[in-house]
This record gives sequence, structure tokens and C-alpha cells, in this order.
Amino acid sequence: MHRPTALGGALAALATAAASVLVAAAVSTTPAVAATGGTGTGYLRTSGNKIVDSTGATVRLTGINWFGMETDNRTFHGLWSSNPWRSQLDTMARLGYNTLRIPYSNDALKPGATATGINDYVNPDLVGLSPLQILDRVVDYAGSKGMRVILDRHRPTSAGQSPLWYTSTVSEATWINDWKMLAQRYANNTTVIGADLHNEPHAEGTNPAATGACWGCGDTARDWRLAAERAGNAILAVQPNWLIFVEGVSCPSGGLSNIWDGDPSNDEDCGWWGGNLSKAGQFPVRLNVANRLVYSPHEYATSVYHQAWFDDPTYPANMPGIWDRYWGYLYKQNIAPIMMGEFGTTLQDPKDKIWLQNLMAYTGSGVNGMSFTYWSWNPNSGDTGGIALDDWTNINTAKQAILQPYLIAPVGGGGPSPTGSPTASPTGSPTASPTTPPPTGGCTASYKQVNAWQGGFQGELTVKNNGTGTVNPWSVTWTWPSGVTVASGWNATVTQSGTTVTAAAPDWAKSLAPGASVTIGFTANGAASAPDTVKLNGAAC
Repeated sequence: MHRPTALGGALAALATAAASVLVAAAVSTTPAVAATGGTGTGYLRTSGNKIVDSTGATVRLTGINWFGMETDNRTFHGLWSSNPWRSQLDTMARLGYNTLRIPYSNDALKPGATATGINDYVNPDLVGLSPLQILDRVVDYAGSKGMRVILDRHRPTSAGQSPLWYTSTVSEATWINDWKMLAQRYANNTTVIGADLHNEPHAEGTNPAATGACWGCGDTARDWRLAAERAGNAILAVQPNWLIFVEGVSCPSGGLSNIWDGDPSNDEDCGWWGGNLSKAGQFPVRLNVANRLVYSPHEYATSVYHQAWFDDPTYPANMPGIWDRYWGYLYKQNIAPIMMGEFGTTLQDPKDKIWLQNLMAYTGSGVNGMSFTYWSWNPNSGDTGGIALDDWTNINTAKQAILQPYLIAPVGGGGPSPTGSPTASPTGSPTASPTTPPPTGGCTASYKQVNAWQGGFQGELTVKNNGTGTVNPWSVTWTWPSGVTVASGWNATVTQSGTTVTAAAPDWAKSLAPGASVTIGFTANGAASAPDTVKLNGAAC
């Protein structure tokens, strides 16, 4: 995806910069705890059209994109907001997103690259870190929540996307060497599961003078299938445990049809950038390590471009056939897994809501459905918007309600059940048996101080329902010494009266099931103090 809109002026402005070959020694990062449940155990591999873990259990990746590292900020967008970076990941996991797809450009990997657009008051722990060091932090924290990470080479430079995997300033060697560096960097961290080799290869030039990415044409300078093999095999030589995610093209010829020649016989069937895998069955990507290939198409709604199929009189009944033709056949014929790397919409056109509902149904329910990473967490994606609203804290409930039944939460992330098919209300929102009394059996509370600075601090209060019934809606209260006041809060609506703080359940997560926990994040003014007299719906913890 492309065209993020600016937020805060220069924070999201794009600048042209050259890239150079980056050769780096392996960097040791803390291995994530072994992922279980929603994202499986150990490294992942493929089996027919399934992704499976090291035990052979089927895994469905139900993730989200968090972009920014591909822009000239060279790090995640939203770090300028009042919501700390960890709490944003907390919310993603809690909503049920078990995988994080992280776009980057080769500019962000250069020695001396600097990250900008960081609110140092909210994220003091990121000040002075390089883009890769910030990525390390995000990977480690995501892993601690049971999430998985897919790295996405989104752009050669921060200036914009490219039809081919190389440009006049970023060579194929740079592309591959940077991938090898990343594979070495995260070689011992099972949180990072693979490489999305290049984002949205697409056609350029008018046939027969095609200059863009083709599929199966045999031209080594343009054949994306052959380039994916070269890069994929180079990565697997360094890290044989990674999955290799290969997107499609837009037009298999690599060029746009000449619609002015009056000859419809040579007009080509083209799709979304990165979304056309119609030739992958005939010309499959061949990797040296078996069971590592995942095809990763992109799919969008009218808010990105009004394709002709949206005006078909049979819409939306025509859409499954289109998806079958472009990429779905690979899954249905048991050729390879599908991980839909990007799909999104503003939902402003009524057709888009129908599109999203039908697309999700097409992917299938439960753990055996196709994997996906929604575009995007970011609210500043120009033609889709995000799951997060403009404050980077509150949630677009209309989108979340459609996606929620298909999400399989990471361990510790909360969200829907491991089947991915929670009971839903007519609007699509998960429901629970409402109970308003205090939990029978009590609760427990634990507190972690995340940061502190002169005049303030940041903390996380985790409260677990030890009772036998669901608390709906839940509400947590605590007290602080005089002079300590709430500055901001997340994962709840946090207010204060005197020395008593109340954290009320948000609309998107009102219920707290037996055995479930909620983590309330906050920043506060005053001397660092742990919450005292913590209660869940009036019951002392």
C-alpha cells in the first residue's frame, strides 16, 4: 500500500534518498518466549495450503500492518502520539491481531540512519535509538505477547514504491544483502517468522514496450518470479527456518494493455498491484528449502481504486470468482498457503462494507482459514484509514466488528477464542453474558512501572478476573497519594476524582471473562506511585 497522509506536517513527509549496500554482522537480540496457541510453537513452515508450527499444529496468522519505517521517519508512525508504543501493541494483541507486518525501506537500514517523529515525553525509552534498534524493541515486546512478526521490504527508498525490486540507486544486490542482514539479525528469535520480499511489484510501460514486473516472462531483469527465487534462496541460505512471502504482480506481462488499439484480444487481465498470482500455478516460485513458500496477494476496495468489478450487476456475487482467478485457486487446489498481506478500506462507500464482509467470509472461519494482515493499524493511511483512530488510542469499531470473528488472539492478548469464531451479535461484535456485580471469587492485581521522569511516570496495571462469571461491563478503581494525577490512559477510559482513579471498559472490550486479564496503561503527573486499593467492580483485589 502507499500514499500515507501526513500527520503533524513534516512527520510523514517523504524525501528522496539514495541507498547503499549494507553488510552487517549478526546482532544478538533477546529470543522471544516460545509462542503458543494462536501463533503456534517454534518456527513455522507450510504443509499444502496450511501454515503449521514446529509440532505440526495448524496456525492462522490474523495480523495487522504498522507502517512508518518505510517513510522518511524511518520508524513506526504514531510514536508522536500520546499513546506509548507498548500500549499500542497491547491494544493490537488484545483486539486479536496475532501477527505484525512491518514495512521498511532500505533507507532505514543504512548505517547512520536516524528515526524521527518520536514523542520523547511519552516514549523516552526510544530516544537516541536507531531505526533497527527500535525495531528490535518492537520485535521483543511483540514476541512477549505471543505475536509473530513479518518483515516487509516496502520500498527501496523512502521516496516511494517501485514496480521492480531494484532501481537506479538501489541494486538487486543491495536488496538481497539487506535481507540477509535482517535474517542474520533475527536468526535466533522465533518471533520473526519471515520475509515479504518486495511490496506490490507492478506493471509499467505500455505493451509491447513493457518495463514493469512480469510473472513467468523469463526476462531476468523483469521476471518477479525469478527474482523472488533468487532473494528467497539467498535468505534461506542464511536462515532456513523463515517463511518466504511472495506477492503477485498487477499484469503478468509487466506492461499495461494498449486500450486504444481497438483489439480486445490482446488486452490483459490485470489486478491490484501485488495482487495478481494468476500465473503462479503455471510458473511456481521454486525454493531450495521445502515447505517455506507462502503466496501473499493484496486486495483493496473502492476507496483505493474503483475497479470495474465493483460495478458488475451481480456484485458481490461476482467477487469469489475474481478472487479465485487471481490467487484463491492456490489455496483451494492445495498448492500453497495464502497470507493476504494487505487489504483495507475507509468503509465510506456502502459497497466497501459489503466487500469487506464478503472477503472475510471468503478467507474462511477458524484456524483453517487463510491468513491475513489488515492494512492498517495507522489512521494516516490516505485511502484506507486505520483500525486506530486519529488519537492512536481509540478504535474504529465499524471495521473491528467485521474483522473480529476471524481474529485468533495471541496468547496473553485477549480477544476472541482460539477457534476464531466467537458468538457474534447482529452487528458482528462479539457478545458475552452480561453480569454487572463484582466477580464471585475475587480478582488479583499486579503493577509495573514502565518509565519515570522528572514530574511524571508511566505504568501498567493488570487486573485478572478470578471469579466464575463474566464481568460486563468491567470497571477498575484505585487510589493514589494526593498530588498524583492522570495525564493519559489507554485500554480503558481513565478518569480521576480526588485521589480515586476509575478505568472504565472501552466499547470494543466491555467484558472480562473468568480467568481473563486487562492491562490498563497510563501516564501520570507527580511522584511515581503504585496504584493502591485496587478493585474490580467494587471487589477488592
